[in-house]
Amino acid sequence: MRLSEGEMVAIVAPSGAGKSTLLHLLAALDTPTSGAIYFDSKLIETRNEAALADFRNRAVGFLWQRHQLLPDFTAAENVAMPLLLRGESISTALETARSWLAKVGLEDRANHRAGELSGGEQQRVAIARALVTGPRVLLADEPTGDLDEQNAWAVFELIERLHREHQLTSLIATHNLALAAKCDRVVGLEHGVLRTRMASAPSQQGGAAAGGVPQGEAS
Repeated sequence: MRLSEGEMVAIVAPSGAGKSTLLHLLAALDTPTSGAIYFDSKLIETRNEAALADFRNRAVGFLWQRHQLLPDFTAAENVAMPLLLRGESISTALETARSWLAKVGLEDRANHRAGELSGGEQQRVAIARALVTGPRVLLADEPTGDLDEQNAWAVFELIERLHREHQLTSLIATHNLALAAKCDRVVGLEHGVLRTRMASAPSQQGGAAAGGVPQGEAS
């Protein structure tokens, strides 16, 4: 499997097929038992733990099905966490976090704790947290799976807009065929094998530009 720069690709498969495992491998959260994973033509799994942590913090944004927000912290503090982990000051991290909350339409909810937000708002906070570090790649694991249809479309359209505005390379696991059809490519995962199910013209040209191509290979 290869992801070209600027693509938005959907993975569609039933529960238990391995979508989450694949995303975890590409995010360097797990280590493959066979095959190889490359980013910018460099093997990921040969890096030491510190380098892998830096890769996860700077190169990849991960969006979970369940928002995984810390309940005792405000929306702004949750979004700021990845920046604090890389050593930025609290004031700088919170300022950046608030700017990202504005991008997802939640500037007026910055001081609210997770439990005071609706499900759709919680997932928008999670999107801001995934992108606050300026990653090149967004990996989203069923990002609309816990939402009703109206909120699911609103969250997907937000992801789609941010993907374009920030020139991301995005891989989205979903059960929703209607949402998947909005992506540049749809890939099925069947018995551990990835198969292209449909394709459309990519929203951006990429893949051969100098400076490297985000890519993943798995077997």
